[in-house]
Amino acid sequence: MSLYEKIDLYKLEIDKLRPFEGNLLKEIRAYYRIGLTWSSNALEGNTLTESETKVLLDDGLTVGGKPLRDTFEALGHAEAYDFMFTLLRGRQITEADTLTMHWMFYKNIDPGTAGRYRDRLVFITGSKYPVCKPGRIFGQMDELFAWAASERSKFHPVEFAAQLHKRFVFIHPFVDGNGQLSRLLMNTALIQDGYLPAVIPPVLRQEYISLLERAHKDDRPFMDFIAERVLESGKEIMRLLHIPFPKLP
Repeated sequence: MSLYEKIDLYKLEIDKLRPFEGNLLKEIRAYYRIGLTWSSNALEGNTLTESETKVLLDDGLTVGGKPLRDTFEALGHAEAYDFMFTLLRGRQITEADTLTMHWMFYKNIDPGTAGRYRDRLVFITGSKYPVCKPGRIFGQMDELFAWAASERSKFHPVEFAAQLHKRFVFIHPFVDGNGQLSRLLMNTALIQDGYLPAVIPPVLRQEYISLLERAHKDDRPFMDFIAERVLESGKEIMRLLHIPFPKLP
């Protein structure tokens, strides 16, 4: 049984409890709101712990001694995460939604560049591959959204989400926040298709970055890495909801 068949088998068991409603829906959304916010920001160097992120998002209490930017990143990511759930009825990824997400995430960090494509050269530390030049960003992003609209059905949903992440981050359209946005878009695509989000814990940061770098030439290991994270999310929810694990052939 392939990795993707296993993901779909677990999804089938979870789907038996759908639609998630009432308190259960709120609990699942709140669970990933904290987990995704903490893990995605931590991958980029944010120093808040998961428990500090929970206190900030649930109780509105800031953490003394931590950079103000770390607080703004957590609050902004959580707002963009909430916005993500307004996009589930349509099975599409648009430029307007992407810019809105970035604005929500980045508005308290740098309002001048929030929700706007960059107009300056940047590079990714540790990567030997250049990102898109400023003058080509609009064209490259147009191509990305056109690809997403026309080619989505040709991929397994998890593969499409991983491809979207990879293609977005290779363009690197914003001055900052590209990593968080790439993961938000990836998870938007996954949730739109009824899959659970891919949570990348900071302990896997080195492997994640290495596979993204390798994806410039061979993206299969990166797509399988994302698939493993989706599978783990499925296992986690099944344990939390006491869903029996299916027998694998």
